[in-house]
Amino acid sequence: MPTGATANHPLGDDLQHILQQVGGLAEDFRGARLFITGGTGFFGKWLLESFVWMVDRLGMNNAHATVLTRDPIAFRARMPALAAHPALDFITGDVRSFAFPEGRFDYVIHAATEASAVLNVEQPLLMLDTIVEGTRHVLDFAERSGVRRFLLTSSGAVYGRQPSDLTHVPETYVGAPDPLAPNAAYGEGKRVAEALCAVYSRRCGFDAIIARCWAFVGPYLPLDGSFAIGNFIRDALAGDTIQVGGDGTPYRSYLYGADLAVWLWTLLLRGDSCRAYNVGSDEARTIGDLARLVAACSALPRPVSVEFARTPIPGAVAERYAPDVARAATELGLTVEIGLEEAIARTIQWLRSEKISL
Repeated sequence: MPTGATANHPLGDDLQHILQQVGGLAEDFRGARLFITGGTGFFGKWLLESFVWMVDRLGMNNAHATVLTRDPIAFRARMPALAAHPALDFITGDVRSFAFPEGRFDYVIHAATEASAVLNVEQPLLMLDTIVEGTRHVLDFAERSGVRRFLLTSSGAVYGRQPSDLTHVPETYVGAPDPLAPNAAYGEGKRVAEALCAVYSRRCGFDAIIARCWAFVGPYLPLDGSFAIGNFIRDALAGDTIQVGGDGTPYRSYLYGADLAVWLWTLLLRGDSCRAYNVGSDEARTIGDLARLVAACSALPRPVSVEFARTPIPGAVAERYAPDVARAATELGLTVEIGLEEAIARTIQWLRSEKISL
């Protein structure tokens, strides 16, 4: 549980962890203006919470972030204290067409595209337009506002299907999505977004850093979307059987939200321009093991059971989706500080403390 100075905030210990890990780098925000897209999603909430925490703890009253959102009224209703913080202001708009705010900005974080499996399959053109047109529009804004550094949250989807003999994918892997596959829009869109960042960086002179993001867990993760771990946590806390929509053999890895924020802030401030970094955990587990771990962490009086949609095929090669994060470790000193079991436990504790409706 949070203690001491962190006890008044449900994420106080996590936010203090972020501040301590980012350390002196946060001083770069003193007197700076940031522009953040996707600021009201999972990534964005962790970034905004930790930003205002750093502002308050370090006395950086002249640091400010402008946040683009489609519905600031809804965000204020859900998170009134955060939305009212003087270090933040919100503008309404679509990432593809928003009116540029006036003045000079120092940093841009473009995190607006949701990794929605449903949208990717059912409305692939909308997915592509949001990623490609949105990224170009934000880059045009960055050029006009004189930014120094631009961070794109890309995705491990840019690598395409992970080969069965590759346990962890490094940034040097040159695989790609099948452009003719029904679900290719997201991965292909992110590839174009990365290319656009490189073109604008070289043309305009600002640093563009690419965060290839993988899978995550933590407070604010949707419990009713396409994220297996969120669905497992929802089922467990409701006392229901955890439903695994397959045989449980694929491998996945998950980085906790607080570590995610540390990595993104560090990349924004110290990552090399026109260089991609995998952002995620290399602690890969099978989906079946993940479901059983969530069940164990739920700590309910009655044990939670796990049910699989089908049994494994003997001799079948397991599917994998896990990053090699050696580049982030060796070049920027980034490590996974909060392991998966602790990450799940903290997420469940937060859900219970906030009485989130399941």
